[in-house]
Amino acid sequence: MFKKYVIERQIAGIGGEPMEALCGIARRSNQVLDELGTDVQWLHSYIADDKTYCVYLARDKALIREHAVRAGFPADVIVEVRAVLDPTMAPG
Repeated sequence: MFKKYVIERQIAGIGGEPMEALCGIARRSNQVLDELGTDVQWLHSYIADDKTYCVYLARDKALIREHAVRAGFPADVIVEVRAVLDPTMAPG
């Protein structure tokens, strides 16, 4: 069973990086994900000034930590998503 996680990564200046650099980071992440197999999947990331917030599906936190170590990225905070709330859930 997969769980959804949000990973906070402190990366100084990441928000100012050119798209080419961000694509390079994504390529490295995908390489490591391929090595790790099907028990961990990257969905998407939000890039802020000095942080990224990445959303993953994974069997457990250990796989996310292993991905971070192998890819050379920090994984400062890993939080399991308990529920998703959106505006359609509270109609007028």
